[in-house]
Amino acid sequence: MSIRTVFFISDGTGITAETFGNAILAQFEMKTRHIRLPFLDTADKAHQAVRQINHTAEVEGSKPIVFSTLVNMEVLQVIREGCKGMLLDMFGTFVNPLEEELGIKSHHRVGRFSDISKSQQYHDRIEAINYSLAHDDGQSNRNLDTADVILVGVSRSGKTPTSLYLAMQHGLKAANYPLIPEDFERKQLPPALLPHCKKIFGLSILPSRLSEIRTERRPNSLYASLDNCRMEVAEAETMMRRSGIRWLSTTTKSIEEIATTILQEIKPERLIY
Repeated sequence: MSIRTVFFISDGTGITAETFGNAILAQFEMKTRHIRLPFLDTADKAHQAVRQINHTAEVEGSKPIVFSTLVNMEVLQVIREGCKGMLLDMFGTFVNPLEEELGIKSHHRVGRFSDISKSQQYHDRIEAINYSLAHDDGQSNRNLDTADVILVGVSRSGKTPTSLYLAMQHGLKAANYPLIPEDFERKQLPPALLPHCKKIFGLSILPSRLSEIRTERRPNSLYASLDNCRMEVAEAETMMRRSGIRWLSTTTKSIEEIATTILQEIKPERLIY
């Protein structure tokens, strides 16, 4: 199957167009080439985009797929009239029918990042990212009482990317701690975590997969050996069961699936979407 070119166009960052478009494209077994055209905020830029889309159509002999979240009607009109691609206007598909149903006009704002300096949610999100970075891999025990969630698990089980995703996507302060041989010998969670058990969520992973990941980092080491990985995973899961900690295996799950499960279980009070 030939590769199909997909354009994501927006008068803002294009994040919404790309996120929505990728979710739809995931339903099809096909190879795609992505081209991002953000900040199309003038008619001149729109004409340039049309030329690029149409040139692609001529060279490849098939219509490019164009996902749009353009709000500026002048810019959108240029695209509609001149574009030889398959245009999927997401705002036109969803916002206009909602305006009719609700009987009110939408704000027609360019992206969710407009007036960002005035957004408390944005500043909270930045604070959450800084918090998660400061509390990555057990670097700090300070202010754990303000954490929304604390992830625990063996090294390389997915704690850091999940913590950062929760911070960046949901504005949650997520700390994470590695479970290490000293914890297994004590048969107890790190002392600093004991007062915060209700916030703790555990991540585990199949030993074989853990060994593969660690081998990429430290080949031919005890750290990456399959026997050691089996021991650590077994000890960690036993400890989490003993402590009454909710946990899941990250082996076959995406970061998005892991984060969604954590949110369903922990249910933070100040969840931000």
